[in-house]
Amino acid sequence: MGEPPEAARPANRPEDDGEAMYEALLPREFFDRPVDEVAPSLLGHVIAHRTAEGEVAARLTEVEAYAGPLDPASHAYRGRTQRNAVMFGPPGHVYVYFTYGMHFCMNLVCGPEGTSMAVLLRAGQIITGEDIARARRPRSTVRDLARGPARLCQALGVTREQNGLDVCSPGGEMTVLEGEAADPALIRSGPRTGVNGAKEIPWRFWIDGDPTVSPYRPHVPRQRKKIPADD
Repeated sequence: MGEPPEAARPANRPEDDGEAMYEALLPREFFDRPVDEVAPSLLGHVIAHRTAEGEVAARLTEVEAYAGPLDPASHAYRGRTQRNAVMFGPPGHVYVYFTYGMHFCMNLVCGPEGTSMAVLLRAGQIITGEDIARARRPRSTVRDLARGPARLCQALGVTREQNGLDVCSPGGEMTVLEGEAADPALIRSGPRTGVNGAKEIPWRFWIDGDPTVSPYRPHVPRQRKKIPADD
C-alpha cells in the first residue's frame, strides 16, 4: 500500500459543543490512487455531512473497494450508465445508489477520471451530531447508529440528492476530513460482503475489534420456488 499524501490546509468549521473535531480536508490526491490503496487508508478518517439540521460526522471503521470495469462485483463492470456516471468522473466525489428498493449506500470515487473505481463506506462511529443521528435512527443503539452502509447513510442524512458531491471542496456540504488514521496493525481484510462476482477478492477492510464494524455476510443465491409437477 502506498503512503497517503499529506492533508490539505484546515477548513473553517463551526464549534460543536466540545465534541471531537477534525479540521483538515483530505486532498484530491488522496483519492487519486488505486482503489485498494485508498480503501484501507480511509479507516480512521472522518466523513462529515452538513444539513439544515446540523452536522453529523462519522469516523470510518469499515470499507470495501471496487475496481470498475476490472471487477465483476462493481456497478461499473459493464460500462457507463445513467446510474453509475459519477464513478467515471474525477476522484473525490460521492456516488450514491439505491438498493433493495429501500436503502441508500455511499461510495467515494477513486483513481484517475474514467477508471470508475470507488470505495463503499460500510460502517463508522458517530463522533459529531449524535443527537441528530439518533433522531434519524430512533430505534438504534449507539453501536448500531452507522453499523452497515445503509445505516451509515441514514445517520448522516445521505440520499440520492448527495450523489455527485465533491468531498474535497472546502466548506462543502460533505467533506472527508483527516482523523486519526487506523493503526496498520489493526487493519484486517477479507472477502467483500454479499457479492457474487469476484467474491474471493479480499477487498473488505476494517479496524479489528471496533464494535461498529458490521458482521460479514456471504452472498446467498436466491432460490426459486419449485412448482410441483401435476400427478
